[in-house]
Amino acid sequence: MNHPNIPALLTAACLLLPAVSAAADADTDLLEPMPDKPPAPGFELQGPHGRTHSLADMRGQPVIINFWATWCPPCRAEMPAMQRGWEVVQQEGIGVVAVNVGESKDEVGAFAQQLGLDFPLPIDTDMSVSQQWPMKGLPTTFVLDPQGRIVYRAQGEREWDDPDLLDRVRALRE
Repeated sequence: MNHPNIPALLTAACLLLPAVSAAADADTDLLEPMPDKPPAPGFELQGPHGRTHSLADMRGQPVIINFWATWCPPCRAEMPAMQRGWEVVQQEGIGVVAVNVGESKDEVGAFAQQLGLDFPLPIDTDMSVSQQWPMKGLPTTFVLDPQGRIVYRAQGEREWDDPDLLDRVRALRE
């Protein structure tokens, strides 16, 4: 399952992170609050079809930013729910972006087409962007407030169309 461009640590972490769903135990928090709400590292990356995606362009709205790879089983499993979540919030002033870590435009484009994904999928081919974010493995998702601060982190698979989870993101709107 190792991809030649991905450090072994991320590969192992992808396989070890437990899946967490909306049906998880009530004591399990789906979103981990980030202490001190650090500013999110910026990025400007191209997607599989050549469109440039910039975090600065999303300032002023809550943003869900997922880091993933096609070779990562939990990443692959959560993408349909991320698409459904995007379909729910795209008209509500909430951004959804899934940054692919270390793969090619062809790999990401084929995967997106296969699953019918139409939300932004920028590609961090050299992993220079993803290495700036506080994550331990894939998938990891961050929720930013409108000021661009990291408010929540979710390590492992989530159901991004879960109404309770999306309500937590909606609460960040100004």
